[in-house]
Amino acid sequence: MKVLTHKQELCTGCLKCEVACSQAYFKTNDPHYSAIRIIDNNNTFRARKCTQCGECIDMCTAHAIYRDRNGVVRIDKKKCVGCLGCVGFCSELVMFYADDLEVPFKCIACNICVKACPEGALEVLVSQVKEN
Repeated sequence: MKVLTHKQELCTGCLKCEVACSQAYFKTNDPHYSAIRIIDNNNTFRARKCTQCGECIDMCTAHAIYRDRNGVVRIDKKKCVGCLGCVGFCSELVMFYADDLEVPFKCIACNICVKACPEGALEVLVSQVKEN
């Protein structure tokens, strides 16, 4: 399973990861369109991103959320009905949406933010596929 990890002690809160994500997937520099969010808690930075837990898979009544062969939880945009139930269901608050989009979005551990991080605070790890 591929999962994005964050080394909090290395993060400076520069937000280059958010910019890279929003540029890559939505062609904008708006952090509202990033699937990784850096949260500042008194200059201690925490990354809010999908852990690929897969709990959202079973709750999706449209069967639009699935785990790919690499263990990454994905949303099939053709099947998604835009109900946003997964956004409200996600206990980690890492299923995102924007008013101008028809379907929600989430981190797919693509490595774009990792390459953009000047501090090396992000890494994509690969482990055994988690069954769901």
